[in-house]
Amino acid sequence: MTDDTDMPDADAAKEQKQMYGDQNELDSKYPNRPRNLHQTLPFHTLFTDLFNPLLDSGKKPRPQAARRKVGPSGHANLSPHDARRNIIQRYVAKWRKEVGNDFYPAMRLIIPEKDRDRAMYGLKEKAIAKVLTKVLKIHKDSDDAKTMMNWKVPGQLNKASSSTAGDFAGRCFEVLSKRPERSNPSDLSIGAVNARLDHLSRTSGEDEQLKIFTWFYRRMNPDELTWLIRIILRQLKIGATEKTILDIWHPDAETLFNVSSNLRRVCWELSDPELRLDGEDTGITLMQCFQPQLAAFQSKVGSFEKMVAKLKPTPDDDEFWIEEKLDGERMQLHMIEDPEAPGGRRFGFWSRKAKDYTYLYGKHYDGEESGALTRFIKGAFHQNVRNIILDGEMITWDMQTDKIVGFGTLKTAAISEKENRTNSNTGQRPLFRVFDCLYFNDTLLTQYTLRDRRAALEKAVKGVERRLEVHPKIEARSYTEIEPELRKVVAESSEGLVLKNPRSIYRLNDRNDDWVKVKPEYMSEFGESLDCVIVGGYFGSGHRGGAHSSFLCGLLLNKDAHPGDPDYQKCYSIFKVGGGFSRDDYASIRGRTEGKWTDWNARNPPSIIELGGHVDNRQYERPDQWIHPSDSVVVECKAASLEASNKFRMNFTLRFPRFKQLRTDKKWDQALSVEEFLQLKATVEEEHDAKEKELKFEQSRRKKARTTKKPLIIAGNETLSTPYAGPKSQLFDGLTFYIMTDQFYPTKHSKAELEALVKANGGKIVQRDSTDENLVIVADKRLVKVSSLEKRDTLNIVKPIWIHDCIQQAEADTGAMPFVLPFEPNRHMFYLLGSDQIDFERHVDENGDSYARDIKNVDELREILTGMPSKYEAAFDKKLFLSQLEDHGESLSNLKNCMFRQLKVEFASASDTDRDWPIKVQLAKNYIKFGGGVVIEADEEGGTHFVVPEGDDEVSNGNVSGLARIVGVQWIEKCWKEGTRVDEERFQWGG
Repeated sequence: MTDDTDMPDADAAKEQKQMYGDQNELDSKYPNRPRNLHQTLPFHTLFTDLFNPLLDSGKKPRPQAARRKVGPSGHANLSPHDARRNIIQRYVAKWRKEVGNDFYPAMRLIIPEKDRDRAMYGLKEKAIAKVLTKVLKIHKDSDDAKTMMNWKVPGQLNKASSSTAGDFAGRCFEVLSKRPERSNPSDLSIGAVNARLDHLSRTSGEDEQLKIFTWFYRRMNPDELTWLIRIILRQLKIGATEKTILDIWHPDAETLFNVSSNLRRVCWELSDPELRLDGEDTGITLMQCFQPQLAAFQSKVGSFEKMVAKLKPTPDDDEFWIEEKLDGERMQLHMIEDPEAPGGRRFGFWSRKAKDYTYLYGKHYDGEESGALTRFIKGAFHQNVRNIILDGEMITWDMQTDKIVGFGTLKTAAISEKENRTNSNTGQRPLFRVFDCLYFNDTLLTQYTLRDRRAALEKAVKGVERRLEVHPKIEARSYTEIEPELRKVVAESSEGLVLKNPRSIYRLNDRNDDWVKVKPEYMSEFGESLDCVIVGGYFGSGHRGGAHSSFLCGLLLNKDAHPGDPDYQKCYSIFKVGGGFSRDDYASIRGRTEGKWTDWNARNPPSIIELGGHVDNRQYERPDQWIHPSDSVVVECKAASLEASNKFRMNFTLRFPRFKQLRTDKKWDQALSVEEFLQLKATVEEEHDAKEKELKFEQSRRKKARTTKKPLIIAGNETLSTPYAGPKSQLFDGLTFYIMTDQFYPTKHSKAELEALVKANGGKIVQRDSTDENLVIVADKRLVKVSSLEKRDTLNIVKPIWIHDCIQQAEADTGAMPFVLPFEPNRHMFYLLGSDQIDFERHVDENGDSYARDIKNVDELREILTGMPSKYEAAFDKKLFLSQLEDHGESLSNLKNCMFRQLKVEFASASDTDRDWPIKVQLAKNYIKFGGGVVIEADEEGGTHFVVPEGDDEVSNGNVSGLARIVGVQWIEKCWKEGTRVDEERFQWGG
């Protein structure tokens, strides 16, 4: 590690000025920031040493039960996760050694989507394609220009373009590699690239963008440009998450990022991995953006009943909360006292993605920096509120209809309201709905329960109607109360519901079961199912690139029309569906419609398909391809409801449409017609009206349940309301337990439940690790504190299942002296020290069966038996079998794994004329081995072939057997390509 007290060399000093400009302000804000002693690494090292190895690590097959080696030659069989960590650790170590401790220049290119210091470039795929077309000086109607512009569409000209469909950067590489300015990687440093990207983010005109892209093009090879494009799009997908990368940089990096959303601060304040943050540094701070808690998806949780169970009700507190899910933008509001600010208060607003919206919603109550919200909320807080942080949703509210409006209108409404100096009370405006309070009068509330945070919120915020309001909640106790509320919000065209556990703490940047969102699309047996014919297809991106990922469905205008009639096969567009399809569903649709699709021509659209905007000669929701209904398939789709939309020809569409099944039993002319749809719509509306009346009647009879005030509880320190009722013993007498997490496998138990179990059986509980030799550390999830303990590599960590196994075994051994079970490496150990590996393996036999514990679980027994080798397997002699096939006249040369059978191949030594010879040799050797051949060395006899570089007349064959054929390496490559052993004559050396 470099010493930051040393002075940077001239190149490093010049580069820092290039990247950071005037450093006086930075020095005042970050007085202890690290300074690199040398210039940053070349840009190409990011993909040669980091990105490509990370991607390759995910492709290599690894034995599932490979055991990690211990010692100086260890890490040969790392798991994919550990292999990725190892790659990142090597790159960070290289940076520290060769550059210094300021890793920020690299970090902002490794996880560009988390870099909040650099503004958005305002460049999407088609804009970049347009700029590259000009940089390369190719015609906009050329095949290469079209292949970049239509990057989602499979290529028609070559197989390569087909394989990169949906991968824009891959498409660009194909075009760039045909006309490179340079073939070798450049010497551009990461710092120089960052400086240019900063310039790009500050420009908006196409001329300036063209200059910057031209600068890069003249200095980078196609590989570098491809990765640069991915960085600009903030779509790296390198197989490692930001959590992994941040954790490797520093154990507290993720924690600090969650409370600050600031990569610069993470890299500069945590440059020394040995220095840990204090507890005060890991909490939310006023006027610093944090990563908010997120809600889990219902589809991940299950039915309503299971969802409520996940909210962890207790016998004396089974309450959960139901809130309407709002269609807006997640927003956090920070407010502090500032005597110098107009109105005495200063505000900050940040989105979930950490974008600063203070400029839009307002910094002060009054003056030029009062925005679309702050100047209207002077009376929103009680007088005793000095500072506060609120979490909520910024939505658009229509004052004329007194209803929420869709998210797409929010920014327009905010800009309009910011400029509304007449304070008119009409039109659309931003409304901040608050549902959580995380900081109040210098007190951090994240470790308090949601119920207590809500109480603080209601004491602090009075609200201003239709400007800033506390989001209403419903207190419920049964899962049966969910569906009526969901039906109600669906009827009002709302997003859905959010269920919350009032006993939970606030978990930064975490999506867990304490908050669960329920959308109508997940409701079973609710909504309308429609059998519609597919009339259009949309190409996907990413893993769905090159194929249709979603489809346009239509309604038949006239089922009774015959061939020749103007209405025959004519369809009106009704909805677009892309959710619910499995891989088999896509394959089935593709198999039934392949070769029948036609590219959509906007200038000459098909007359049999009418889209939204047809009357105004517009083409809303225009598909990439269309198909005749008679050549298509019928699909059954379900939806939450119908909603008005001018984007489709019917002027209606489905809300949350999802594919249900392919109707292979129906022909195209049996699909739903316009007339049938209108009849169905009328019927559904009548049913909804009847159910709504019934619902209102039930609600009028419902009495409000009596509630009692719950005591203040800081989550994490709670105790069980129901004491442990199982058998008690002195089994763990003399042992001390530090239980770090809940139990997740094979059953779920909270930390408090595990502690009660240990206490009931004689154990002692502590809340931190120590040097006590009788300390048992228990964990079942790799949290930050658990990972930190692992890195110290001084203590074993046991899984909670060991506690249950000990108690169950003691119960089974009735009358005997109770004893704790010896640890089993695989079943019991969450983290095992290398020094204890061999000792612990002695506790089980070669099949993993414990010598001390009875197996009562059928699944565990089956797993052990499955892993046992069979002693009665009949020996199979592969060589004898293949010889017998040949004796019976069967040719094996057409089988790839037999094409080189009975060949012994020797390879020439290094070539002076072919620098790529070692790479070609390694690849050719793999082909020979896979094809059943044998690779021999120079001193071995019996060789059948001697392989040399093509055109190398100086290769010595003095040791080559006279019976061996001397051939060029192209012979092996040709055999592999053709899938059979081709004749050697054309590839014979010297021929």
